[in-house]
Amino acid sequence: MRRYRLISVFLLLGITTAAADQGSEREQLARLAHELETLQPLIDAAQAQADYPARIRFQYPWLRQDLDKVRQGILEHLNAPQGEPRQIRPLAGDYRR
Repeated sequence: MRRYRLISVFLLLGITTAAADQGSEREQLARLAHELETLQPLIDAAQAQADYPARIRFQYPWLRQDLDKVRQGILEHLNAPQGEPRQIRPLAGDYRR
């Protein structure tokens, strides 16, 4: 009987730890989404300093689009019902023209 109680305690601790880990992950993802949003002023500042006569230019609009896709993907995950798969859109990944 004591053995079954011990097993029950370990199972309960495992379930509680898994739920705590999931909550912690959600907090970190929410923080990450917020941090991605705070990058916009840095991108604006970098674009304002850009050398536009340059032959090869960094494509700030493409960077903004990709960061927004990542942020939206995180927010969709946080707001979606658990266990629902979603499609991932590819990033451009090339910021030079």
